[in-house]
Amino acid sequence: MRGSGLKREDIFLTTKVWFTQLASGDFERSVDESLKRLALPWVDLLMIHWPNAQVPLSESIAALCKMKKAGLTKHIGVANFNIAMIEEAVKLASQPIAVLQIETHAYLDQSKVIAAAHRHGMAVVGYCPLARGKVPAEAALQRIGKAHGKTPAQVALRFLEQQQIIPIPRTSKRERLAENLGSLDFKLSEAEMAEIAKLQRPDSRIVSPPQAPKWDA
Repeated sequence: MRGSGLKREDIFLTTKVWFTQLASGDFERSVDESLKRLALPWVDLLMIHWPNAQVPLSESIAALCKMKKAGLTKHIGVANFNIAMIEEAVKLASQPIAVLQIETHAYLDQSKVIAAAHRHGMAVVGYCPLARGKVPAEAALQRIGKAHGKTPAQVALRFLEQQQIIPIPRTSKRERLAENLGSLDFKLSEAEMAEIAKLQRPDSRIVSPPQAPKWDA
C-alpha cells in the first residue's frame, strides 16, 4: 500500500476481528494488534468476521461500535450473519452498521438476507462470487458472455452487481484484475438475469465452518 504512490484516502482498507476475539477486552486487543501490524492509526472498515454463539451479540456489537467512536475505524460491518442476527445487531448498535459481507454466487439464493441488509441501509459485499472457479464453466454464462463480448466470469460478476451486491473476487494475476473490472461496463437483460437465477440450487453453499450460524432457508 505504501509503495503504490496513492494517497491514504484513495485506498479503502478493511480488517476483521476473528470469532474467538469477540469478548469486549479481546475485541479491543485484536483491533490494536491489527493497527500495529498495519502501522496505521485507523482503517476504513472494521468487521466482525464470524459470529460467536458463546459471546452475547450485545457485547461484540458494543465493542465494534466503541472502536468507531474511538476513531479507529470510519465504518463498521458484520460478516456471515443470518437475518435474525442482522435485526438484533441493528437494534443493539449505537453506530450505523454499514456493511454485510456474505457468500454470494449464481448457485446460492441469498435473496432474503440481502433484502434484510438493504432494508437497513447496509451495503452487501459478496465473497466467493465465482464459486471458487466453478460458475464460469456454466454453458448459460458462456453463451450470455459471448453475446456481450464478455467472459463467463464477467457475466457472473455482473449478475451480482445488478442485484446491488459488491463482489470481491480474489486473484493473484494482474490481468485477471482488469478482467474483473470489465464486469462494470455492460448490462444484462431481465431475461438473462432470470436465466442465470435458474442456476440456484440447494446445498450450494461453499463456506460453512463450525462457527457458522444457522443459515436462513
